[in-house]
Amino acid sequence: MLALLVLGQLGGCATVRTLDANKPGAPVVYAGTRLDLYVMNGGCCPEDHFGALAPAYPGLDLPGSALLDTLLLPLSLLTAAGIGFNATGGL
Repeated sequence: MLALLVLGQLGGCATVRTLDANKPGAPVVYAGTRLDLYVMNGGCCPEDHFGALAPAYPGLDLPGSALLDTLLLPLSLLTAAGIGFNATGGL
């Protein structure tokens, strides 16, 4: 948990970046993990698709993003379903 908090504070975590994205149509569920995989597979223009820049080392960021996305899954599912929760950013 401490390492997760440190990653979040550094702003390099894809999940943290997508939470601040607030881009209409951007993914919300597992957004950080999807952003990392998108960039690792050669995806172009992550800012256009996710509303956030990818981390410099997506392979290193992937495990932490997957963990944080899993912890935030209930909130992101509520957001994706449009249920009165006002979270913004990635999918």
